[in-house]
Amino acid sequence: MLRSKAFSLLKPIPLMSGQSNLAYKLTHPAIASHGLHCHGRIANYRQRCKTCPCNAGRRTISAAQAKVMAETELPGILILDIGGTHGVLEHLAALLKKHFHLITMKEFLEHKKEMSKKIQSVFVFEGRPTIDRELLESLPNLKVIGNSGVGVDHLDVKMISEFGVKVTNTPHAVADSTADIGMALMLASARRLVEGCQVAVSPDTKCFAVDWLGVEVTRATLGIIGMGSIGYKVAQRARAFDMRILYHNRHQRSQEEEEAVGAHYCEKMEDLLQQADFVMLIVNLTPETHKLIGKKELGLMKPTATLINISRGAVIDQDALVEALSNKVIRAAALDVTYPEPLPRDHPLLKLNNIIITPHIGTATVQAIRMMAEEAIANMLAVINGQPIPSEVCPK
Repeated sequence: MLRSKAFSLLKPIPLMSGQSNLAYKLTHPAIASHGLHCHGRIANYRQRCKTCPCNAGRRTISAAQAKVMAETELPGILILDIGGTHGVLEHLAALLKKHFHLITMKEFLEHKKEMSKKIQSVFVFEGRPTIDRELLESLPNLKVIGNSGVGVDHLDVKMISEFGVKVTNTPHAVADSTADIGMALMLASARRLVEGCQVAVSPDTKCFAVDWLGVEVTRATLGIIGMGSIGYKVAQRARAFDMRILYHNRHQRSQEEEEAVGAHYCEKMEDLLQQADFVMLIVNLTPETHKLIGKKELGLMKPTATLINISRGAVIDQDALVEALSNKVIRAAALDVTYPEPLPRDHPLLKLNNIIITPHIGTATVQAIRMMAEEAIANMLAVINGQPIPSEVCPK
């Protein structure tokens, strides 16, 4: 597929040693205009300091003072923290600092009166900080909430819009990495890689069993539920395995798009479930998709089928999944997402041997994390500068 409109705004940058060539630098007009605007204002300020008669004989400003003044020229952005367990990764914070004056939640709460008027945007990383009515009421100049990631089920978009605040996400930055994890989970489950690794490294292993068998992905039938940009990229990858590809979506793709990956549309999800050897869930979490897969749907699947979830945990009725896996209603499951995350340590899903669970790492790559931050920056600066927004999330 062609890169989206948002990514047409990006161009390669010189790389540091060991850095992948998938890193990008933003050249969105919002960033360019903001940078020029700030540079002009700072230059004018410094010129006034040099030429104004009242400054004759006075000391020039220090580098530290210049830095402080430069920061005040940048729009304020609220983040939870830098580093630590839940804070923004340090290299992403450095990227944000090029375009914003960073304000942590701790700094905001300690100097609320002073900071509240400076904040024009909030950067939500890994679902934090929490955006509630109290926070919105305390930020009179807030214009945009930039979410790093495509899912916004942790944001009350309708409530936020009532404050005149825009919400943006980063759908274009996550497609490849999430599609990759979907394929990885399918292959790992099919060939029982996690179990196999445990056997291979166990101190109790004396020999390898000859009946250790998995199933093949090649030429199997893949059913994709949710054929958006991620789902389509999964189909592109699956075609290389000569898979038969079925998909269910709210809207059917064009004939040209279907033929490009050899996909066949199933108007009814039930038809897909009955035929697929692997069912992959790639939908947004909405009231309509909450517990989309339950006891009935699991019962329609083949007893040799595998369920893969790379969307949101609550898309599956987990109690029904435990029952289906325990009673061999389906062969296996592979989940990158659960509800909650992480699961309680005594959750029955953790006791099953026909399931793989990974810690929501669909977008956890060096390249994807940076690209999400860059796309979020483009979105936020576009809003602040009154320009077209590459990826806006509108209330439904």
